[in-house]
Amino acid sequence: MAATTTGSTPSLSLITPDPGADEARRRGLRRMRTVAVGLLLLAACVYVATLGRDGFWGFVNAGAEASMVGAIADWFAVTALFKHPLGLPVPHTALVPKRKDELGKGLEEFVGENFLQEEVVRDRVRAARISARMGGWLADPANARRVVDEASDVAAIALGKVRDEHVADLVTQALVPRFREEPIAPLLGSTLMEVLRDDLHHGLVDLALDEMHRWLLENPETFSQVLEERAPWWAPPRLNEAVTSRLHVQALAWVEDIRDDPRHRAREALDSMLGQLAHDLLNDQPTRDRAEALKNRLLDHPQVVTTAISLWKAMRAALLTSIRDREGAVRQRLLAELNAFSQRLREDAALRDRLDRAAADLTVFVVERYGAEVTTVITSTIERWDGKEAARRIELHVGRDLQFIRINGTIVGGLVGVLIHAVTLLTG
Repeated sequence: MAATTTGSTPSLSLITPDPGADEARRRGLRRMRTVAVGLLLLAACVYVATLGRDGFWGFVNAGAEASMVGAIADWFAVTALFKHPLGLPVPHTALVPKRKDELGKGLEEFVGENFLQEEVVRDRVRAARISARMGGWLADPANARRVVDEASDVAAIALGKVRDEHVADLVTQALVPRFREEPIAPLLGSTLMEVLRDDLHHGLVDLALDEMHRWLLENPETFSQVLEERAPWWAPPRLNEAVTSRLHVQALAWVEDIRDDPRHRAREALDSMLGQLAHDLLNDQPTRDRAEALKNRLLDHPQVVTTAISLWKAMRAALLTSIRDREGAVRQRLLAELNAFSQRLREDAALRDRLDRAAADLTVFVVERYGAEVTTVITSTIERWDGKEAARRIELHVGRDLQFIRINGTIVGGLVGVLIHAVTLLTG
């Protein structure tokens, strides 16, 4: 429903209801009012027709009299909720228009005390078996595909909204100032120290040596050409060829020795150099200053923003291409992970229990933190309503059921009247 305002106070009369639903409620209310009034008129006719008669008709007359009393009393009670009966300003009538704010406050407290308590919320969330239902729902391939399609469409829209200037602003206004403030030397030193402690760099060294050995083995001519370009001009060509050939053989053998010997002196020298660099980055102020100066030079270079934008464009293009392809790698991977997760939910009771507990904890946290604000909406909303229109709308929604009070009052009143008449005759 949408609401507008008159001045600064929204009025319930400006709420746009569902015309069809309201018309159905209005017909139901009129029908039940007609039944209630019909019973009252029937009781009045019976009362008049049996007035002054004894015997069986005396019981009928007493019952009809009590039915009228009960019908009129309950009519008064029901009507007094929403307006003054017969337009008379009788005290304690028109309760909804007059006391809607107190009713709203009471409703707020009722909801808070009975629905937003931790145990109630936790029990209802756990009883809902959210994880089991999710696992069963995702087991349907159509549902899993729908989730992946929706997530992919949202991701594609989000990626399309990020423009180059956004990336530039992120780099220049957020990342670069943060990197400039953060000392780089301790981070590099600690990282390098951990790498050396766990021998993580040996794999990279082995890879580099393998590639270097392969290149030397497959490109002897290129190796020789590079060296011959730097040979003295006066050196004889045959001598240059012999020297470069010999250097190629020695370089190949040297790389092989380093590659095959885990304790080679070159490896130990590299470890020692890296260890010293890590120590200096952590403890030697001149080394730390040089590292910071290098970092600042890199951050001041204009190519930093250009490179960041280029990397973002390449990554975005690759992601968008894969996301938009219904059979692409990203969607297929998401679908496979979703199917695996669904199967785990269906088979792993411990996982379901953990997720249900987490959902209950999250819901309780939200209720405890924001429950008061949620229930306050009830009071603040009702306070903005126009009293008479609020009464009319509430009566339209619950008035049909309230007419049963009048009907029951008429019937029960008649029965009580007969019973009282019988007791009067027995004790008279």
